[in-house]
This record gives sequence, structure tokens and C-alpha cells, in this order.
Amino acid sequence: MKSIPTLAAALALSAAAVLTAASPAPVAAPGAPTSAGDPLERYRRQPLAWAPCQDPQPAAASAECATLTVPLDYREPRGRTLSLAVSRIRAADPARRRGILQTNPGGPGGRGLAMPVELRAAMAPATAAAYDVIGMDTRGVGASGGLDCGLVRGSWLRSVGTGRAGFEQAWNLAAADADACWSRYPDLLPHLTTRNIARDTDVLRAALGEQRTSFFGQSYGALLGVVYAQLYPERVDRLVLDSAPDPARYGIRMFQDMGGANERALDDFAAWAAPRDAVYGLGATPAAVRATVEGLVRRAGAAPIAIDGFRLDDRLLPVLLAVCQGDDRDSADYADVLRRLLDAADGKPVQAGPLLHELLATVVGPGPEGGADLAAAIGILCDDVAMPRSAQWYRDAVDRARPAQPVFGPVYNGPTPCASWRRAPLEPLVEVRTAVPALQVQSTGDTHAPYRGALALHARMPASRLVTVPGRVHTVYLNGYSPCARQAVDAYLSTGALPAADTSC
Repeated sequence: MKSIPTLAAALALSAAAVLTAASPAPVAAPGAPTSAGDPLERYRRQPLAWAPCQDPQPAAASAECATLTVPLDYREPRGRTLSLAVSRIRAADPARRRGILQTNPGGPGGRGLAMPVELRAAMAPATAAAYDVIGMDTRGVGASGGLDCGLVRGSWLRSVGTGRAGFEQAWNLAAADADACWSRYPDLLPHLTTRNIARDTDVLRAALGEQRTSFFGQSYGALLGVVYAQLYPERVDRLVLDSAPDPARYGIRMFQDMGGANERALDDFAAWAAPRDAVYGLGATPAAVRATVEGLVRRAGAAPIAIDGFRLDDRLLPVLLAVCQGDDRDSADYADVLRRLLDAADGKPVQAGPLLHELLATVVGPGPEGGADLAAAIGILCDDVAMPRSAQWYRDAVDRARPAQPVFGPVYNGPTPCASWRRAPLEPLVEVRTAVPALQVQSTGDTHAPYRGALALHARMPASRLVTVPGRVHTVYLNGYSPCARQAVDAYLSTGALPAADTSC
């Protein structure tokens, strides 16, 4: 892990996209026919004014940006509107162009304008020739009226620690995050839903003049792709789902699944580190390595670890350890981080180094994008699905998880801002059961979207094919983790042919 992978780097637009007043949506181009019976038709037929994206990166020179207008509330399409920032890289070979490939980098709340640049750089030539690759900062994200709730931390995740005070702090912080966003965005928040983002995706498809769209989504973006396919099955061309969570467990159960997955990843790391005790000094057996990590967490609870101006207690350290897990190519980096933290706990002079400093800034501070991306993630998640509202529910969940998950159970079973959300979701999350063909790519050790969730999704999408990647990685294609999986994705996008059967790389 050379650096923490961001969800997506935003491209700057010439005009900020914001929530507008109760003004009508833009009308269709002059002379274009409209349907008086369909109030969404004027959104679907709106012209898009493409211009070069304002970004200094040479790699982004070929990207164009535009603004898409959509209803704030699809139940009242003649009411208030939102302006969404979208991006495009045209097909490399117009003569071989098939259509559009819409994308989402994950999150929820990941900035998507730069996704076409990242994806295009990874594509095989035949795939790049076939598609205009499309990105979007979804509603409430980045350049699309990004939320600014004044949050000063990069993640709402906190371990509850070992005592009552730690739980109370986690509960109060989560509630404060929810209150901060509701106090600023009472009109916008109820409409930051995955259903509405899928509807926005379809408006963009239509505004681009396409009858069908292909879609590449990773992590939460894969969930968005699944929801789109459920709502608009006739509009789907080719669908790639990279590291998809189980839609049926989206919400608190999804986070609880991450606790066990991260604990298993720690066991895998301990097995790797034990034979290298002479190098890192973490323990000569897997059990000893695990004891070292658990002991470090206890020490942080007794006396916070000071390093690079940050202080890590037993509420923050487990979150840092989860973020640092990375994929199984990063074990040496993980061991180095642990060694530095152990030395700092011993009072030795320690330089954090670039990786640990970035981890500290992400977990303790507001992160590279401030608290904005956190606010968007909270808004989408809490508007999508209701979560338990009782503090005792979370205390009991932590107590049940702690024996088998001593490091990460208190992180992924603790209170979320959704526990203090001011209103229930306006609509239920889409129930997924569709015959739309799709290609799933999933690693067996994924700590963010555990493999059993991919199997559950696969069962609800009987026309899908699953490419299983042994090992631990999240977002397989762009990470370059498996050439085999990347070839499968490129072949499917290029030819439309799914593997004859599920396969393993």
C-alpha cells in the first residue's frame, strides 16, 4: 500500500453545481418534440454543454465536463432541481464505438468525475475503442452541490473501546454528525438516496441520446448498478459489478459483516508476519502476532499513542488498523506501520513516514477532502435504510461480537449517525431480484464487501457470472490485482460474451 486509495479525485468544473431555487428544469432544445404527459421528458431531452474539464492533470486533458439538471424530488419533477457535474472521455475509435459506459467509484459518497480517467487508463485497447466513458459526482457529492456539514473528522467509524466512556463518546459523536447535517440541509437530505441516484443515472443516459447504457460500478458503485438494473432492466447493455456488497444486508448488517472479515484478515496477516519476526519483531507465532496487536490496542486505551502530532487511543487505533489492512500485497507496509506504532507506544522517537501519516490524517483528521465526503456518505446511507435507534442495541451488538472479534467488533458494531437520523427513508431500498445479465468480480478475502455477500447477490441475479479472485483486495479491476479478472472484464465489455460458467482466477 503505497498510499491510501481515494474513492475518486474530483475534476473541477467552471461552474459549481448547486441546489437551485424552485425554478423549472431546462427545456428541450428548440424544435425538439416533448411529451406533455411525462414531466421527466424535458430532463431526458436536455442539451448538455460539454467543455474541457478544468483540471491541471495532463492525464485529464481528454476529459470533457458538463452539467446535468435533475429533479430534487422525482415525485415532484416540476419543483426544485439539482445540477449534477458529469464528465466524459469519448471512445478511442469512433468507428468502433458501441455506446456509453457509465461509472461509479464507490462510497457511498465517492467523487466520480475522475473515474473515466482512471478506468480508461486501465482498459484494454478494444474496450477503450468501444465506449464513451461517463463519470458523475452524484447528488450531494463534490461538484454536484457537495454537502458541507462542518464535520472535522474523516470517518464516522470509531471503536467503542473497552469502557462505558468510549461508547458514550462514539454515540455522541455519531449523533452530532447527524445533527450537523440536518441543521444545514433539511430539504436536501431526504432525497440523497440510491434510488434517486439511479434515476439520475437514467436521466443522464437519455440526455446523452442513448437507448441503453453499460455500467461499471465498484464497491457501493456496484450496488448502484444493481439497483439501476432492477429499476431499468430494459436499459442495461453490459453490467460489471466489481466488489459488490450484498444489497439485502446494506446498512448495519453490512458493517457487522466487515467486522468478521477484518478479523480474518488480521489472522492472515499474523500468519504472514510470524515467520518474519526477525525483521519486524511482532511475534514468532501467529498467536503471538495477534497478541501483539491486541496488546497495542489495550495500551492505547491506557495511554494514547502520540505520533506526528496525532494521538491514537483505543477508539481510533482499531479504525486505523482496519483502514490499513489494504490488500494482501501490502503486508510489509502493514507490518511497518505496526512496528512504528509499537515504538511510539514505547516512547521511542518515531517518524510516521508517508503512509502512516496519511492514515493518521484520514482517521483522526478530516481526511484529504475534509469532512465533505463523510457528510455525503452519511447522507446517502442514512436516507437509504433505517438503522436501530437504541443505544442499548449497539451496546449489545458490541458485546456479542467482542469475544470473536476483539479488535474490529467494537468498530463495526458501534453506533452510526443513522441511529440519530431525524426521519425515516422516504422509500424502501430496492429489493434486488433480476434476470439482467452481469459480470461479477469478487475476491475471497475482501474486507469491505465480504465474499459471502457476493454469493448472495449472485443467487438473486441468476443470469450473472461470477469471477472469483483468491486473495484479499477490494475493487479488483482498478487495483490491477488480477490480470485474469481484468481480462474477463475487458472481454465482456468488448464482446458482450459472459463466461460460460462461473470461474476462478
